[in-house]
Amino acid sequence: MTAATGRPTLLVIAKQPLPGRVKTRLTPPYTPREAAALAEASLSDTLAALLHVPARRRVLVLDGVPGTWLPRGFDVVPQVPGGLDERIAGAFAVCDNEGPALLVGMDTPQLTEDLLTGVGQDGHDAWFGPAADGGFWALGLADPARAGSLVRGVPMSTDRTGAIQRRRLVDAGLSVRDLPLLRDVDSAADASAVAGLCPPGSRFAAMLASLAEVAR
Repeated sequence: MTAATGRPTLLVIAKQPLPGRVKTRLTPPYTPREAAALAEASLSDTLAALLHVPARRRVLVLDGVPGTWLPRGFDVVPQVPGGLDERIAGAFAVCDNEGPALLVGMDTPQLTEDLLTGVGQDGHDAWFGPAADGGFWALGLADPARAGSLVRGVPMSTDRTGAIQRRRLVDAGLSVRDLPLLRDVDSAADASAVAGLCPPGSRFAAMLASLAEVAR
């Protein structure tokens, strides 16, 4: 199979940042409202970063409804029901299959356009962004139509999820480009570490700093 190349469709899979529905592992020390504010800031940073990445199309695959945090330039489609593997496969299904696609989550506000340089245009069949907790923060496919068979059945939210998902890609005969290892924001310790890695102007870093100031 010859890998499709060109500007990718960029997919962001996310939950509406509502108190009690997102970043529950941040509580405590943060309140549900504060955790939701951090989640919104993280999502905002992610969407802003992707606006600078050359793309055929940008799509927010959302569980919930969009708010004022959504910038122009993104189509919005609902997530399909089911586990995370089904929802990821469903996200790729919104692509028109005329070119590569890359999916990222909402938990890596340190994401910059430089980390995605060449994705979709470097001749690979797949792109894989490993996460420090054993999961993955990015998954790209030159042929998005194959996502169902490559993603469904992968056990999610374990310390082996990333390794199993990458093995699926390799076992399918795909050439895989590994993207940099990133740390997800799951815990308060993660939030502090990631904020220090965010680029200037980060909403996430500013929100975390403001919450720390209130606590003092």
